[in-house]
Amino acid sequence: MAEPALSGSDAGSAVRLRGVAKTYDSGVAALGPLDLDVASGEFVSLLGPSGCGKSTALRLIAGLATPSAGTVELSHHGTEQRGSHRIGFVFQEPTLMPWANVRDNVRLPLKLAHAPAADADARIAAALDQVGLADFAGAYPRELSGGMKMRVSLARALVTDPDILLMDEPFAALDEITRFRLNNDLLSLWRNLHKTVIFVTHSVFESVYLSQRVIVMTARPGRIGAEFRITSPEPRGEEFRTSAEYAAFCREVSGALAPSYAGQAGA
Repeated sequence: MAEPALSGSDAGSAVRLRGVAKTYDSGVAALGPLDLDVASGEFVSLLGPSGCGKSTALRLIAGLATPSAGTVELSHHGTEQRGSHRIGFVFQEPTLMPWANVRDNVRLPLKLAHAPAADADARIAAALDQVGLADFAGAYPRELSGGMKMRVSLARALVTDPDILLMDEPFAALDEITRFRLNNDLLSLWRNLHKTVIFVTHSVFESVYLSQRVIVMTARPGRIGAEFRITSPEPRGEEFRTSAEYAAFCREVSGALAPSYAGQAGA
């Protein structure tokens, strides 16, 4: 399967989509045409109803699917070391191997890349420390809470030191308290590691809290219906979540999202 093209011409842009569309063999037009630029180090959320192509867009950026039309370009950031990738992907489900402990679940992408054992061990330890699981390296998935399993999945994405982190509704199945805590931890990681993050969510509140920019997508086939810059200064915390400014952003984004749900079954 073809990977997204590399571009070194625009140092400020990590991801560039031009006229990207996806139509499946069944004839369903899932996405586009879509034009989108994501700056290096930016945190962007894709917000929209089920079936609008948010996850499809992530898969196209990751090279897990091929667009029916248009181009996907990723900026090039120098020579990669063995066991490193431009992209890390956190899926909706943790998809952990039940027979492997936390350490070995995180090791998987390095093992597939044939990274040297000593280097892999150091990177696994660093990734687990970053997500707060340093004391659980020997635990098995059955011994972990839902939030801890998702932290393992995040560590597995970070262990290759990617430039771009793609996250497909990773916290949707978690309880509210755990979700809020992971939102805070993700923001801290983003600030410290300077990754480019593209985050898919159904939640207006989550998108506004996390993002520098919220892209509101239309119903299928997904296009950009509206775009909002969340200008609240960093670092954000609980004081922002309870502020009038946050509530105002949420109302504005919700208003732009409403037409995407119009006419949908059960809406």
